[in-house]
Amino acid sequence: MENPSAAREPAREVRIDHRQVRVLAHPLRMRLLGALRIKGPSTATRLAELLGTNTGATSYHLRQLAEVGLVVEDPDLGTGRQRFWRAAHDVTNWEPSDFDDDPDARAAIEWIEGDQVRWFRQHAEHWFAVRHKYSPAWRDSLGMGDIFMTVPPDRLAALTAELWRVLERFHGEADPAEPGAEQVQIYLAAFPMLADMRLADPMSEEDR
Repeated sequence: MENPSAAREPAREVRIDHRQVRVLAHPLRMRLLGALRIKGPSTATRLAELLGTNTGATSYHLRQLAEVGLVVEDPDLGTGRQRFWRAAHDVTNWEPSDFDDDPDARAAIEWIEGDQVRWFRQHAEHWFAVRHKYSPAWRDSLGMGDIFMTVPPDRLAALTAELWRVLERFHGEADPAEPGAEQVQIYLAAFPMLADMRLADPMSEEDR
């Protein structure tokens, strides 16, 4: 039996290309890929139930994702006419400049990034509504913080890369069977302080 606490293989990553990003920029396809990554392999019928849609829609969009290699069929789980699908990768990577030469792909990645921000807002608002149900330990561990700094782009890129290495190390060491463990989503973001936004932030870590 595999030891769940043993070191895991590195996350399967994909640097999405122009065709993949255009296919992925769709609300249901984003949700399907996310559900397969979080919940594991599933059928179109189960995904339809989970996402509140119909099997015809999930089947169609799963095939669209499969055509560009973002999901794959899992033959080991399928029985007869029942087809199981799984995410082909654990992590999707890109740089905004990857799509500078393709207006359609650039528009698609901008939509995807906007959708991530919309999801973050919904996620945060839902957490604020239910956090009183969690223990003090969880309430003190979860949440947000920020810090201001003045750096050139190469230093910011180095900082981001180092933070990702820390996140990947903790991800690889995570043991779902550990008592009290729950699935969490960690966001990493960096934005410039634009001229019309350079006001003191009362929630800044520097001011606490």
